[in-house]
Amino acid sequence: MADRKVAPYGAWESPITADLIVAGSIALAGVAIDGGDIYWREGRPLEGGRMVLVRRNPGGQARDVTPAGFNVRTRVHEYGGGESLVDGGAVYFSNFADNLIYRQDPGAEPRPITSDPALRHADFAIDRRRGRLICVREDHRAGSQDAVSSLVSLGLDGPGAGAELVAGADFYASPRLSPDGARLCWLTWGHPNMPWDGTELWVAPVDDGGALGAAERVAGGPDESIFQPEWSPDGTLHFVSDRTGWWNLYRWRDGQAEALCPMEAEFGLPLWALGMTTYGFAPDGRIICTFYTRGVAGLAWLDPETGALEQIQQPYTDIQGLRVAGGQAVFIGESPSRPPAIVQIDLATGATAELRRSSELAIDPGYISVPEPIEFPTTGGLTAHAFYYPPSSPAFRAPERERPPLLVISHGGPTGAAAPAYDLKLLFWTSRGFGVVDVNYGGSTGYGRAYRQRLDGQWGVVDVDDCAAAARFLVARGDADERRLVIRGGSAGGYTTLCALTFRDDFQAGASYYGVGDPAALARDTHKFESRYLDRLIGRYPEQQALYDARSPILHTGQLECPVIVLQGADDKVVPPSQAEQIVAALRAKGLPVAYLLFEGEGHGFRRAEHIRRALEAELYFYGRVLGFEPAGPIEPVEIANL
Repeated sequence: MADRKVAPYGAWESPITADLIVAGSIALAGVAIDGGDIYWREGRPLEGGRMVLVRRNPGGQARDVTPAGFNVRTRVHEYGGGESLVDGGAVYFSNFADNLIYRQDPGAEPRPITSDPALRHADFAIDRRRGRLICVREDHRAGSQDAVSSLVSLGLDGPGAGAELVAGADFYASPRLSPDGARLCWLTWGHPNMPWDGTELWVAPVDDGGALGAAERVAGGPDESIFQPEWSPDGTLHFVSDRTGWWNLYRWRDGQAEALCPMEAEFGLPLWALGMTTYGFAPDGRIICTFYTRGVAGLAWLDPETGALEQIQQPYTDIQGLRVAGGQAVFIGESPSRPPAIVQIDLATGATAELRRSSELAIDPGYISVPEPIEFPTTGGLTAHAFYYPPSSPAFRAPERERPPLLVISHGGPTGAAAPAYDLKLLFWTSRGFGVVDVNYGGSTGYGRAYRQRLDGQWGVVDVDDCAAAARFLVARGDADERRLVIRGGSAGGYTTLCALTFRDDFQAGASYYGVGDPAALARDTHKFESRYLDRLIGRYPEQQALYDARSPILHTGQLECPVIVLQGADDKVVPPSQAEQIVAALRAKGLPVAYLLFEGEGHGFRRAEHIRRALEAELYFYGRVLGFEPAGPIEPVEIANL
């Protein structure tokens, strides 16, 4: 401790540079098991953010499946998910550039099995008995807000238009065939609900020709969210429901829904992306499942006959994309000390192996900030939740009695959640002397339906209150400098950020990544999936225009009195650049320090290495200028108006 250099918080040198982050890390997603082979997708910033399907054979050799020029992504619901399916070595995937579905046989080049780029597809199920794929279709021939959703079947050889199976609802998800191919289940929901508000689970018989018989609704409704319907190997339908206030596991048997293990924990997730999974079936009939308590993931065996839940000891605090087949479970796991990895568990022996890490960088553990789960008082006598990451460096310490600047993160969604995790972009800040608090404000998942519904009608209020309360809590505890409180967020988190900076005086600066500046504009001009989302979060539009105006940062810039940096993708269809530009123009006109970076070729979120690097360094440079410290190392300056 004594030989550490003394430097102000924020000015510490760190080996976790923006260059290191983009060069030394990838994104992991889309786990699948096909026989003895394991597949996953890798998002590679150095390849323009391209998503590549990778196959690992039983011998441990991993090779790219996707050839150059292909990007395994779909834009169904704009957030995608369920982009690919593997069956017997044949891969079926959506290509991001043209929205077509391709089939790729072993050793062969991909060939299209659809032909119209206005028809987007995702969330595939294989119907081997009838030689077809069943999937969600989103028809954009009439435009984005008028896209028509349905379930369709596609021939495996194509190209062809496919055949419609189910239509008429606003949205569909999770088509799944029973093991004998005789029944199909699926989820559906309608405006103004989002899938975590209320969905319906339907089942229909399938005849030999592939047509559906009379469908039956077996669970769900406008106030019950169903997640991941799945058939067990013996043909029993399972699903996750929050009918008790918590997403718990059920099975449908003898016309009744049976709770398998009632508890105050979340076995489901908000269905932002299609194809999400939290459980699967082991060969002995037991269920391997993930669940969240107080925002932290667990892994367990569940006996569906006795309801006994036996936790599996493992080091991961966030678990995504669980798949179970052939005596193994595979998922993406991470913890504060472990980067995201493809993890394989042998169900017979319990042996665990990490097959692929998102980063192989060897970072001194002294730079790894271990988060503390905190609960703190907030408005209305309630309690809110967050994870606090203290500054951490083996090489530097701050001068005596100096307190660190605090970076308050408001996550996106807003129906999402922060998890305790190994995040190089977060460690970029803590290793330089920032404290970071990742806030699970009211509205976040992982704490039950009632906590999730705190945000109903209160977006821009409850989330802002909780972020400000987290900052005040840490200031009172002595962990943050009340004169250097910064808030940042992306998308919905960007809206929370802009509201906090406009309507509160708790923060001295902020960063909005593709954030909502005018919720009324978002209600008028966004894609179908979220086009009625704000009905629940704020109120019906345009009937409650006055409420939208009261919650719109762009209409109240007269109350905004601190510097802001705004970062935006030029091709963003969720939050168009016009919203960012309105905020920036207003700040410039008012004479407040403001920086604006527009990234060409980026949508809702940044994927390209050069843009991720530039955004991180620009934000650090901006804070250095407006908070009064000199960041270590060379950083390309950012133009800051009015400074």
